[in-house]
Amino acid sequence: MEKMKVSELMRPVSEFPKISCEATFAQAVDALEKAQQDYASGKAPQRILLVYDDTQKIVGKLSPLDVIYGLEPNYDKIDYLKDLSYYRIPQSVFENMKEQFRLWQQPLSKLCTKAVEIKIKNCIRKPSPNQFLHVNDSMDKAFHLFVVGRNDSLFVMEGREIVGLIRFSDVYRKIAETIRACPALRESEFFGSA
Repeated sequence: MEKMKVSELMRPVSEFPKISCEATFAQAVDALEKAQQDYASGKAPQRILLVYDDTQKIVGKLSPLDVIYGLEPNYDKIDYLKDLSYYRIPQSVFENMKEQFRLWQQPLSKLCTKAVEIKIKNCIRKPSPNQFLHVNDSMDKAFHLFVVGRNDSLFVMEGREIVGLIRFSDVYRKIAETIRACPALRESEFFGSA
């Protein structure tokens, strides 16, 4: 695997469901649900929902967490909120932050009415530099970005365009296949007895 390139495990953008950045969050919820249903039923190989701009270029991806993030615009005031999952923040500290920044002060029913007004383009978080690979990058760079960034997928670029994604699940599957193919393991009495 050390000589394998990202392009060998990436999935092209054509395999993913897509939604326009002009779509509303209500439309995004429907698209996310359909993507999940199609994936679960075997109709689609992916459930990651890619977002494209008015030039049809992929600009990001959308998850259920992004929908919630977009419904509460005050999260933009807290740049470090995304890093909280890496730390064990006491609930009391988080509750104080919610009060300080007035997060979720409006009833959910009022926030949900915004779902028909808010467009994805106004709330989508642009991928960070540690979420990009180039098609010719080696897999060691992908391993590093998966581990350090705790990403479930990474965007693959060719030039300035996103041409695919590499999913952690595909990388892990390849690692498992490689381990199972090791001659020493095939001879071992422990192979397959876990």
